[in-house]
Parts: sequence; C-alpha cells; structure tokens
Amino acid sequence: MSHQQSVLDLKALVRSFHSLIAIETVEEERVRAILSEVAESLQLPFFEWSVTAGFHRGYGSAIGNTQEALGALKHMAELQHDAIYMLKDLCPHLTKPETTRALRELAAKLTHTASAIVLTGEPIELPRDLEAMAVRFTLELPDEGERRDAVRRVVDAMKARQPVQVDLSRDDAQHLIQALAGLTLQQTRTVIAQAIVDDGKLTPLDIDQVIRAKGEIIDRGGLLEFFPLEDNHFELGGFARLKEWLANAQTGFTAEAKALNLQAPKGVLFAGVQGCGKSLAAKFIAREWKLPLLKLEAGRLYDKYVGESEKNFRRATTVAQAMAPVVLWIDEIEKAFASTTAADADGGLSQRLFGSFLTWLQEKEDGVFVVGAANDVNRLPPELLRKGRFDEIFFVDLPTSAERETIFAIHLRSRKQDVARFDLAQLAAAGEGFSGAEIEQAVIASLYCALRTKAPLTTEALLDALRTTVPLSVARHEDVERLRRFSEGRFTPVA
Repeated sequence: MSHQQSVLDLKALVRSFHSLIAIETVEEERVRAILSEVAESLQLPFFEWSVTAGFHRGYGSAIGNTQEALGALKHMAELQHDAIYMLKDLCPHLTKPETTRALRELAAKLTHTASAIVLTGEPIELPRDLEAMAVRFTLELPDEGERRDAVRRVVDAMKARQPVQVDLSRDDAQHLIQALAGLTLQQTRTVIAQAIVDDGKLTPLDIDQVIRAKGEIIDRGGLLEFFPLEDNHFELGGFARLKEWLANAQTGFTAEAKALNLQAPKGVLFAGVQGCGKSLAAKFIAREWKLPLLKLEAGRLYDKYVGESEKNFRRATTVAQAMAPVVLWIDEIEKAFASTTAADADGGLSQRLFGSFLTWLQEKEDGVFVVGAANDVNRLPPELLRKGRFDEIFFVDLPTSAERETIFAIHLRSRKQDVARFDLAQLAAAGEGFSGAEIEQAVIASLYCALRTKAPLTTEALLDALRTTVPLSVARHEDVERLRRFSEGRFTPVA
C-alpha cells in the first residue's frame, strides 16, 4: 500500500465518523506524516500527545498540565472544535479505570463529530469495551516510492555533513531499492547511512552489505529467517519432475500469461520421507527463479499470550508481501496447522491459524510463492490437500540409484574432492535405502576420519561409513512404508 493510499484510507475512516482508530506500529514518524496530510486535507487542526511532551499542536509546546494521560483526555474533551488527535503509547495508561473511562466517554462524544483519536504503539492492547469501539488500521511496510524517497533524503542529509559519492546506475539503484523491501523507514535510513559512513560512497558494492544487514534485522525479529539470493548455492540431485514443473510454472509470472488472465503460481507442498530433500527443494526453487528466500518455522508462530500467535502470522506474511517477489518456505507445516482432532488440545489455536493461512493463501499478492514442507501428512488438515490450495503436491521418496550417484557427486564436489577418483556406482549401490541427508553425513564423517589420519578420502572409506550407518528406512521401516503407501496415487512424485 502506497503512502497516498494510506492517506486516502485514513481520511475515509475519519469522514465515516470512526472516532477511535488504532494503528499498531513502531513507525510513529510515518503515522504522523500520514495524519498531518489527512488533517490538512480535511482542514482540521492536528494535535499530538505523549507522556514526555504532553498535549501539543504540531511542534509547539505542551498545553497546560497535560503530561498525564488523564489530564490530556480531559483537556481534549473541553475543546470546542473538531481535530485529529494522535496519542502515542497511551495503552499502558489504560490500566487505570479513570483513564479508560475518560477515553471511552471522549470517543463516544466524538462519534458525532469530524474528530478522530488515533492510538499508536506496539503493541496496542485495549480493554474489551474500547476494542469494541475502535477500528484497527494496518500500516503496511513502506512501498518502493517511500523507500526511494528515504534513500534520497539520507544521501542529502549525509552530503550536508561530509562528501558523499553516489555511483549507481539506474539498474543498480532499482536493485538497491528492492533490497530494502521488508524494512521500516527507520531501518532503511539506518542501513543506508551505515553503508555510506563506511567509505563515504554509495556504490553497487554496498548492495550486498544492505542485503546482509536486512537479513540480520529480519532474523532478529524472531519469526523469519532470510536467505539472500547471493548466498544461495544449493544444488539438487534428481527431482526431474519438479525441475520440469518449475520451468513450466515460471512462465506463469510473465506478461504473456497475465495477458491470458492466467494467475501466477501460488506455491507447492512437499510431503515425504525425512531427509530426502524437501527443505533443499525450497532453496533450489529460490535459486532457480533467482528470488530471495524467507523461512518460517511453525514453532516460532506460537506465543503463550492470547492473540499473539495470530499476530505473529500477520507480521510474517506482511514482511513476505513487502519483499515480493519472494519465496516463502514454511517448514514442518503440519506443526502449524494441525488437523481438527489434534487442534482440540490447544483450544482451537491451530485451527484459527489455519483459517488465517487459507484466507491469506487465497488473497495474497502474486509475488509471494509459498513452499510448504511436511514430514507427517496424516496431521495435515484435508482442506490443505485439495487441488487449488497449492498448484502441486509433490511426494519426496528415497533417492533412486542414479539420484544417489548425483547426490554423492554434489557433496564430494562441494567439499573440494575430485569426483573422478571415486566409484560413484559402487557408492550408490551401497547407499540403497539412504536419504540425501544420510549420504551427506556419510561424506562428512568420512572426511573427518581422513583429516584425523591425514589420509586422502577414498571410496572404501565412504563404504565403511555407509556400513556403520543404520538409515531411517531401516530404523523406521514400517513408518516409511506406510507413508509411501499413503502417498501412492495421491501426490506427484518429484522424480
């Protein structure tokens, strides 16, 4: 949503007599700028309040004894003209009954006027009676235009203090603006300022630094893990049908497909044996399509406080949509959206999350491609498995002999081994029943042993590692076979 659209939407709320509006955000400056435009457009005065600055108009000084929340609300009730009021971090003061009552009475009084009270802060937790009166407005993350303006202002501000050299082509500048997607304006300013301070320049070399800084910020948020495209070097052995499907699906993002009213692909779901490449497939998709990757782990969504889990999901999807085009990988998706029977134990929380996910999956923008990965398909709600939720559901089975050869070659090559020195056919035969992860671990264990004995890695050493490993297909034979029988005829094999 653009800055101008936010202005129009808030203006519509004010004009439709919504006297109490809650905007849950840390971006006070953006809210202030938007409300200033709304007030100017409606020809209304604009007032602000905070516990430190008191009640004031614009950048003026505090009016009377209004540092206390109750005093500010009483003063607002005495005003005889309409206005827009921005109250910052008022919610902690609503633990006092007299303050809650004053806000409720004021909101009710202003319902019949052109005035509006806008609450800002993070989080905004209102008593039930006030929650019923308030309308919540979602402030989306900055769009491309806002990010571009923020970069320009930071550069101008830095130039006023020190020499700054900007050496970016039009394509470089566009890449930089896209790299900042998913950040708040304050985070954008901080990242750009840091890039300039390092050497007094803003060049294409700084784009990688910006991407890494963004990754650190997203990771600190605790919900998502960020994999920049530049760091995605993952290879995938086998998966021939998936690769063919990806080549066809990629055309769904083209202008030609849009001209035919074809909807862009929504996503895919991977089910199958553990360690056989479901997670790797998500990384491979991002690499093939040259997109950044966001990983959402189901366990990170859940919070002990009522309503926070749903809020965490909204935060995660908001970041994903702001970063579009992007691949959103939801790992162990069955843990987030358990079946109805399993959901009884959590008071229906997983069912509410599932409902939110289905709605978002149906209404999300085309730029977010969802990759779900599930180890236990029996725990998935049947609604998620029907055709149309995902574009395709793939079953990831144990690798074939040819795929095992490829997997051995990939892991040996990635660890600087000459693949020609190894008998890949013999290794593939000995690794029957092994998953890709188990083959990788055999290579790693063999290399550790080779380093310890200061001897080169050999085929025989790898065979020894395979002989001493009990693969999951043996240790959990019944479970693996049950999963294979269930998936046969239901899901599309990746190979």
